[in-house]
Amino acid sequence: MKKTLYLKFLIAYLIFGFFGFIVVATFVSNMTRNMLTQNKAESLYTEATLIADTYATDLYNSKTSLDIVKREIDMLDVYLSSTIWIISPSGSIILDSSVPVDIENPVTVEGFDPAAIAGNYYTVGKYFNSFDEEVLSVTAPIIINYKVQGYVVIHSTMKSIEDFTNQLLNISYIMLVILFLLSLIILIFFTNLVYRPLRKITKATEEYASGNLHYQFQVDSGDEIGYLAASLSYMASELARGEDDQKKLVANVSHDFRSPLTSIKGYSEAMLDGTIPPELYEKYLTIVRDESDRLIKLTNSLLTLNNLNTDGMILDKSDFDINEIIHKTVATFEGSCRQKRISLKLVLTGDKLFVHADMTKIQQVLYNLLDNAIKFSHKDSDIKIETVEKHNKVFVSVKDSGIGIPKESIRQIWDRFYKTDLSRGKDKKGTGLGLSITREIIRSHGENINVISTEGEGSEFIFSLPISDIDENDEENT
Repeated sequence: MKKTLYLKFLIAYLIFGFFGFIVVATFVSNMTRNMLTQNKAESLYTEATLIADTYATDLYNSKTSLDIVKREIDMLDVYLSSTIWIISPSGSIILDSSVPVDIENPVTVEGFDPAAIAGNYYTVGKYFNSFDEEVLSVTAPIIINYKVQGYVVIHSTMKSIEDFTNQLLNISYIMLVILFLLSLIILIFFTNLVYRPLRKITKATEEYASGNLHYQFQVDSGDEIGYLAASLSYMASELARGEDDQKKLVANVSHDFRSPLTSIKGYSEAMLDGTIPPELYEKYLTIVRDESDRLIKLTNSLLTLNNLNTDGMILDKSDFDINEIIHKTVATFEGSCRQKRISLKLVLTGDKLFVHADMTKIQQVLYNLLDNAIKFSHKDSDIKIETVEKHNKVFVSVKDSGIGIPKESIRQIWDRFYKTDLSRGKDKKGTGLGLSITREIIRSHGENINVISTEGEGSEFIFSLPISDIDENDEENT
């Protein structure tokens, strides 16, 4: 099996890690740098505005000396770790916290243009090429009598911001690695809960497709995948059982057809080649006829069972007296009962007991049950047929005192062609289909049939039928 699903999931996992690294290295890095720069600029702008409104204004109004202002901005330089300038509108640096005061040799910022920084209270760069590296420069105007007299400019190196940004990025990278490792749990769960069960299911489907319907597999899971595996296993077991039943059916049909055909062929050839003398023809022709009847009975039983198993089978339901049908069915077995000296006892509820069912098929059910009861009953024994009305249903019982059914065989007696070991010596002409046909007929009516049996004591078959809505008076008026 190609490992495409697992490979795709693994590739997706690696792509997730790769793009996570790219996002942290680019977007997160820029966002962090911009945020730290803006926060630093806001803090420095507050200090620059305060200096412009106090020391610088007093200096321009001659309320304080240049040395005092220089001393103050020097202290602020140390506190803020930044260089502080007081600069004129023309670009001349009046005070610089990083160098001593030198009135005789003033320094001028080349290309200084106040309009270039208008609207932005901070810039990032070399500030008109005044520095060799990028700095964060914050500019606050010195306004006296509504006129800009100069500017307070605070420069802070970007190295501190870059270092702090890198520290935060390192934390982000560590968190990304931790999340990437933790996400392995998802991969492990996927492997154990999805991929491996799917491999088992796929392997099973390949085995089933190749004809190995007895392949066993198990997925211990209570979710949809476990349900799928259980359904697939159940489907395969049902198909395997159907295949086994089909093989058993072919074997049983072949066996049951071969035996009478062998007899018919053997006796026919014996009569043709003179092995059997003419005076014995009648005897062996009678055997041939009986074997032919057996073949016809087997063929009819197979056709009946096939029709009963067809979906959408139409039943010709009507209201009829079940007691009358029992009497008619019993009458057909008078000869068989006389030969074995079996007594049939009828315990029927009421003179008439109407049910709603297919009369022909129910008569066949009674015939099959009585035929089995007589076949497996001892001589000089009784067979009891009883009808009972209970809970809007009629229960029909056929009870014999024959050889009974072994406990381990009770569940198998409904299978096609099944014969218990106890019955094989007595049921020479049976097809093994009677009880299968009986159960299918009862089930097609939406009813049930059960058996109670004790080996050596006899068996009792009980089936139910829906009671009819009409009563005896309605029938007489009709």
